[in-house]
Amino acid sequence: MSVYHQLAAVLQEALQAAQTAGALPTFDPPEITIERPREASFGDYASPTPLKLARDARMAPIKIAQMMVDHLPATDYIQEVTVAPPGFINIRLTPERLQQVLVDVLALGVMYGRLHLGDGQKAQIECVSANPTGPIHIGRTRGGVMGDTLARAMRLAGYDVVLEYYYNDAGRQITLLGESTKVRYLQLLGQDVELAEEHYKGDYIIDIARELKAVHGDALQDQPAEYFGKYAKDQIAKSQKETLRRINIVFDVYYNEQSLYETGRVWEALETLQEKGYVYEKDGAQWFKTTEFGDDKDRVLVKSTGEPTYRMPDIAYHWDKAQRGFDLVVDFFGPDHHATAPQVLMGVQALGYPTDFVRTVLHQIISIIKDGQEMKMSTRTGTFVALDDVLDEVGPDPIRYFMISRSGNSPIEFDLNLALERSDKNPVYYIQNAHVRCAGIFRKWAEAGGAADADAGGDLSLLTHENELAFMRKAMELPEVIELMVLNSEPHHIAFYAYELAAAFHPAYETCRVLNEDVPEPLRHARLRFYRAAKQLFAHVLDLMGMSAPEVM
Repeated sequence: MSVYHQLAAVLQEALQAAQTAGALPTFDPPEITIERPREASFGDYASPTPLKLARDARMAPIKIAQMMVDHLPATDYIQEVTVAPPGFINIRLTPERLQQVLVDVLALGVMYGRLHLGDGQKAQIECVSANPTGPIHIGRTRGGVMGDTLARAMRLAGYDVVLEYYYNDAGRQITLLGESTKVRYLQLLGQDVELAEEHYKGDYIIDIARELKAVHGDALQDQPAEYFGKYAKDQIAKSQKETLRRINIVFDVYYNEQSLYETGRVWEALETLQEKGYVYEKDGAQWFKTTEFGDDKDRVLVKSTGEPTYRMPDIAYHWDKAQRGFDLVVDFFGPDHHATAPQVLMGVQALGYPTDFVRTVLHQIISIIKDGQEMKMSTRTGTFVALDDVLDEVGPDPIRYFMISRSGNSPIEFDLNLALERSDKNPVYYIQNAHVRCAGIFRKWAEAGGAADADAGGDLSLLTHENELAFMRKAMELPEVIELMVLNSEPHHIAFYAYELAAAFHPAYETCRVLNEDVPEPLRHARLRFYRAAKQLFAHVLDLMGMSAPEVM
């Protein structure tokens, strides 16, 4: 149990004891709230719960707080408890409890922060899901990094997580892809044909056509556009997977939209909706009664031409998710899904499944800034910024960090110049440099002939410098951060935490020396233990963000 929950339990016990003793009236108390105080001088943790009890207790919050403190059970990890206006309970932990976090970090390693929120539960995260019509551009990367980062946190919280990519490999866009590739192929053969306005115009189409010509010569000129579309989408999908691997995202499942048609699941979903009375025909089209689920108007599922709209296969896909038995599904979508995502869930509800197991996370757009100028992006016109190109320029770590550096509700400006800067202005450098500094300490220690296990018996009670204790306080927060990420599907919290952890570390590194000659041997060994734990924790946190932990920079 994390300290956060331990303190909540202790305050709950104190409240009940005060009620039993008659110091507070009997009422059903709300859940105890524990938070970090606004200022470190107030304590390590605080509870504003007395403020919420004033009405039920018919008493001033500060008096309620005092009654709770008066009935607080004895513990071996709370050093001081104070009451502050208008009704806060401030708690300071003992140095021994803070020092224990170093033991926990080293003992648990990559399992530090392990929770049991999802034990026995199966979860699916869908993210990226870019059409196989072109290379993945940087704008499609944010949802992927958010989803993968959340998956890492959820696994640490006990969930059995499936990371899934839904390929929109059916419909009009694949038809256009095939036509675009065939036109480029025929142009390479010297034929006078032109791309239409709606065709894909990126250079990658020419590269695919050139591959076909190199292998088949002019033998494919009578093949239909469907042949070119299948080849192109397969090649693009293969390239997309390799690109995602470069950014440390590997999916467990690649689910093809086309399979929903091949198995008949799309039409089965439509027929089921018809049988349940949620679909009617109008002007030759099939309309879904979304107004019965709170929508402002009904929506078309199948056009009068017989072609399904994007809603129909998406409903069938989420119906399939429900039938696969996931306890939790998290969908990461861009802002263009703001209106359609609720309509898809209306379809799942109409098919007979509750939709409270699905969380839809909508993220805002990404702007790429280089030399102070925004770079424009469009897949159709071929003016996008390919993820591969950004990876070649800055590497995967800055991309991953900046994609989760803000809440999904906020747009991101990804400054390529800042991502390349090797100074504390660059948060990626600032965080990774903390790990590098720890590694440097042990490298220098080894070069000086120090024993590799010299810190094994280090006396952690000697670690009393305020900067050391400040880092321990921040280290203690990781389980709380994991819980916050998982419960709210908000991966940006780990990026904030990593930066704050580095901000707590660097002052300790500057003031709490370990290799200087004037450092007493017992303290040296204790501080070696401190930096070993710090190194392990930074490696762990960086891995939770899908980033590397360099030894040198």
